[in-house]
Amino acid sequence: MRIAHVTDYYLPRLGGIEMHVSDLAARQAALGDDVTIITSSPSDSPAASPSPSPRSRSGARAVHEDGEGGPAVIRLTDGLRHPHASHPLALRAGDLAVRDGDYDVVHVHAGTWTPFAFWVALAAARADIPVVMTIHSLWAWAHPIFWVLDRLLGFSRRGIRWTAVSAVAAEQVQRVVGAGGDVSVLPNGIDPERWDVEPAPRSPDDVLVVAVMRLVFRKRPKPLLKMLRIARAQTPADISIRAVLVGEGPARPALERYLRRHGMADWVSLPGRQPREQIRDLYRRADVFVAPADLESFGIAALEAHCAGVPVLAKSGNGIADFVRDEHDGLLCKDDAAMAAGLIRLCSQPLLRRALAGHHTVRSPVSWTSTLELTYAAYREAVALSERSLDDVEVAS
Repeated sequence: MRIAHVTDYYLPRLGGIEMHVSDLAARQAALGDDVTIITSSPSDSPAASPSPSPRSRSGARAVHEDGEGGPAVIRLTDGLRHPHASHPLALRAGDLAVRDGDYDVVHVHAGTWTPFAFWVALAAARADIPVVMTIHSLWAWAHPIFWVLDRLLGFSRRGIRWTAVSAVAAEQVQRVVGAGGDVSVLPNGIDPERWDVEPAPRSPDDVLVVAVMRLVFRKRPKPLLKMLRIARAQTPADISIRAVLVGEGPARPALERYLRRHGMADWVSLPGRQPREQIRDLYRRADVFVAPADLESFGIAALEAHCAGVPVLAKSGNGIADFVRDEHDGLLCKDDAAMAAGLIRLCSQPLLRRALAGHHTVRSPVSWTSTLELTYAAYREAVALSERSLDDVEVAS
């Protein structure tokens, strides 16, 4: 197939959408598909972007950033004076890019604030190109906004095949599109065996708490530091607690100030962005994984820790509940106070940690095999929807 993945956010920016699109596109290219990633995210060196292709009205050229044989990447804001993912000039260029590409299907990856993705999805659907829309965020607070946008622009009436990354995310999207289509779950992919680690020996009185996230305020790293501070104060002094927050982002300076102000820098570290192999090794030594976000649509890092046999502490009512069962292989809590209490329990009770970790086996409800099967099934359904829309137009004319 000739496939276009459309996303506002892509590597080198690091996040769930970015990693999933990169991994999915690479696997599809390895299967023989002709895959292109169309993004408004600039590269590391946008000023050095290649010259436009003479056959492309979008003003951009596809580049194989990972070498020939991998997916091509079209970056629509490289070369602009102030390139960024939300640049308004990317909207028209994205419209032209999907219509010029002769794609069999356009797979759009959207979040809560992804204007480029929504604009291009609408443009592709209007051009009768099969569209699969995957929502990677929770719309809870923004539901009225999306309801109004749908009524104004008619997304749910365009024959788009709607999907979302978890059951709770799909339920929220379904409330918007209504009778415009069934919203199915299309989860992020994972290689469960890759995270099957042998736990490192450790003392039950030495507890390592790990979190992996982009250091942005919506992921709530600062409330996590407050939970750690409470847990340290209320856990017996003979229990050693260390915490590692892996990731990078604009919230880092505020977190560093908080650690210095409260004397936590000697036991809480911020090592920055780390490759998967280092994170995998960290999970070998981890006793608890914490995901403090309220609106976690899927939780790929939590799932990787879960596959490594690390007990997960997270909020209830989000996508992590698709694979973590409360009091079985983790703790799901309603609010920050309950999470702090759960962290105290986990730090203080090695038998509880051992029970939640269970037998050391890979436990994952999804894999790349199942995710790819669901993805191609959605593509076939999108093609059928597009053909049905064309038939309806012909009958009406």
